[in-house]
Amino acid sequence: MSKANTFENDLLKLIFNATAIANLADNAASSPVTNLYVSLHSADPGEAADQTTNEVAYTGYARVAVARTTGGWTVTNSDVTNAAAITFPQCTGGTATATHVAVGTDASGAGKVLYKGALAASLSISLGIQPLFSAGALDISED
Repeated sequence: MSKANTFENDLLKLIFNATAIANLADNAASSPVTNLYVSLHSADPGEAADQTTNEVAYTGYARVAVARTTGGWTVTNSDVTNAAAITFPQCTGGTATATHVAVGTDASGAGKVLYKGALAASLSISLGIQPLFSAGALDISED
């Protein structure tokens, strides 16, 4: 069995826009997550991963917070894209090669990976490089 298109879209809106699914799920926890965190990885984090699994570690690196709103994420037809540019801190030392990206729940530490995927091309990061995803560049799909 697979999810129906309407439910796929509703589920993505719940996760990325904090929009309730009528009579099924809401965002009314005592402390609902207000941001999701995008992380870069040097290899596939894997199915049993947390956000620290294969996470890059250049000097200056930090995960980027993206609001769980329509200003942070655009959800259309069972597909999610970032509504604005996602800009990582500039590398001030060391090097890294990013091959994967993940969206998770924590600003640091062993956050839960919600979605992960390979980059279209590896990104070599060295002194002065500031990784970024232009608006609409991250594409997450339920299909």
